[in-house]
This record gives sequence, C-alpha cells and structure tokens, in this order.
Amino acid sequence: MAKYLTPGVYVEEAPSVSRPITGVGTTIAGFIGVAPVISDPKGGLKPVNNWREFKKYFGDNIDDKGNNNKNVLANAVFGFFYNGGTRCWVAHVTDLSKDFQTALDSFKAIDEISLVAVPLPLNLTTGGTTENATGGDNIRKQINDAVLTHCEDMKDRFAIIDGLDVQGNLDPSIISSAKTSQYGAVYFPYLDVDGKGNYMPPSGYLAGVYARVDTERGIHKAPANEMIRGVQGVQVVIDKFQQGNLNENKINVIRLFNGNVTVWGARTINENLEYINVRRTLIYLSESIDRGTQWAIFEPNTPALWQKIIRNVSDFLLVQWRSGALFGNTPQEAFYVKCDAETNPPELREQGQVKAEVAVSIVKPAEFVIFSISQTTLPSR
Repeated sequence: MAKYLTPGVYVEEAPSVSRPITGVGTTIAGFIGVAPVISDPKGGLKPVNNWREFKKYFGDNIDDKGNNNKNVLANAVFGFFYNGGTRCWVAHVTDLSKDFQTALDSFKAIDEISLVAVPLPLNLTTGGTTENATGGDNIRKQINDAVLTHCEDMKDRFAIIDGLDVQGNLDPSIISSAKTSQYGAVYFPYLDVDGKGNYMPPSGYLAGVYARVDTERGIHKAPANEMIRGVQGVQVVIDKFQQGNLNENKINVIRLFNGNVTVWGARTINENLEYINVRRTLIYLSESIDRGTQWAIFEPNTPALWQKIIRNVSDFLLVQWRSGALFGNTPQEAFYVKCDAETNPPELREQGQVKAEVAVSIVKPAEFVIFSISQTTLPSR
C-alpha cells in the first residue's frame, strides 16, 4: 500500500480482472516452390520480411523467361510484397514431386502462417519431365489437394489455388484441378507480368491483395474488386458471360477493366455458396478466441469462471461488431456467448471440461448489386 503524506487527491491504477482477447494476425503467407538460387544450403525454410531479404536468401531472376520453374517462386513473392504483403515464410524445394509434402509439413510448426500458396508454372516440370495439367490424377492436382487438406487439418489458414487454362479450354473441371473445400479459393487466369507473354500464377499476387485488404479494411472485407499491382494483363480475357459459368463453379475470375487487372470473384471452393471473407473471418475469430482464453486452463470450473469467459469473449466480439465484421443493428443481433450450467452439466464438469457456446453473424459481400428501375411521370412543381 502506498504511503501518502500530503493531503490531496491521488489516482491509482487498479489491476484489471479482464483478460482482453487480441486478434491474431491474418496477413502472413507461406510459399513453397523452386528457388532461383540457394545462398544458404543449410535451410530451405526461411522467414522473409521484404523483397530484399528474399533476394539475399534465394536469388532474383524474376525476368528470366528461360527457366519457367525457377522464376515462378520469385515472381510470386515479389507480387506478394508489391501488393501489400509484409512478411512470409518461403520453403524451397528442388523437386516438387519429391519434396513438396516435407516442405508443406514444415508449415505445421509455424503458427503465424495464415495463407498458403504453391505457385505453379504453366508447364510444370517434375522429376525431369514436363506436363500440362489436363485434369485427372496428376501432380498439380495432388499438390493442390494436399494444400487444401493441410489448411483443413490446421483450421487456422487459407489456401490460394492457381486455376489453369489449357489451350483456351474454359472447362471448370480443368481450370480448377482441386477438390472442394471451405479452406481455399481458386483464381483464374494466369497473369502477364511483363507485357511480353511471360505468364505467372496469380496466387502470390493474390496473397498480397489479401494482406492489403486485411490491413486497410479488415478481414471481413472480401478481397475482390481490388486491383492487382505489378502486372500488365491476363493470359485469357474473360467477359461477363464467360464468367457466369466459372463463377457458378467457384472459380474466381481476374478480369481486365480499363487496363486495370482486377480481382472479380470472392468464393471459396466449397460445394455450397460460401464467401472467402466469411470463412477467413470465422478462422480469425476462432483462432483469436482460442489463443485469448488459454488462461482458463486449470482454473476452478465454477460459475465465476463461466462469467469471466462470457465477459472476455463478448468484449472481443463487441470490438469486431463495431469494426463492421458482424451483421446486426445491435450487439445482441450480431452475436451471443453462452457459458452456464446448461452448457456445463455435472457430467461434463466431471470430465474436467468447460464448454462455451458462441454464435456470430458474419457480414457477407454484396456480390450482386441490383437496381429496379421503372419509368414514371413526375408531378410538375
């Protein structure tokens, strides 16, 4: 207790009984690919904070059109930073077919990764042979499916998949060589990075767009109707009629509007209609609440603990509602948190468990903006 000698008013800071939940990061990407050069042979997995660091560890030949396999990763990471990314992890492999799964497994220990991309060249060379993805059981589909499975198992990250066109064939089953999943999105077509027909996969650039939108607007904003920086055009120009079939098949089209390369889709590969920002917001909320309530482990399982959990989670969700991430005119319409004797009956408490029920109403994007216009005669004034 402080000792006061002079009469007056004193203000003391009282320790808070609340443990505020801090939102987890959502902008850090993990990349897997064949690096141009390896300056450090001891490690193929590196954290990279800017383009200069990437060049230091892995070299820079993004303009080398001759070796398509080796300049793809460099272009993807460059596109990530150029479009707003600030930090990523890069796992180098010498052969995707042999080393890919080991590199992907190394991401499991890195909690901060929230986006995963494996940028693949148009002509994928593996094991000394070159193949064009034509659907079916090929290495491209195996890689895409493995990335999606990784994100589904981890439940704290989202996959960005490159959609591939084969000689002008816009068949969705060929473009999207990946299984259905809530934890990933497909983008099409490839990007013209230099105006000379040097087409590169969009996944790295899209990861940067995700990071930029998360930072400027929030994760609840769909990463769509956003310009992709640092590219000159697209491999295939898609019009609105062609996009209809692709959009219906959960393929997010990148389109050209007045010379600007623009992301024009926001759907996951889920069988049912689900938007990217909805799934990523749910991942964000779940992971933030998970990490932010670790203090409750081994606490006495009493109504006092239940009230603390309700208060902490509700305070966090209130912040999300005020930021525009949750739908509702009032907090009561946007979310609820229940943790009481009903959710924690005696048999559950005997097993050492405490259960809280959380429900949220996440904002969905206005994908179709419709105006009903009719003709009328206005009265004269």
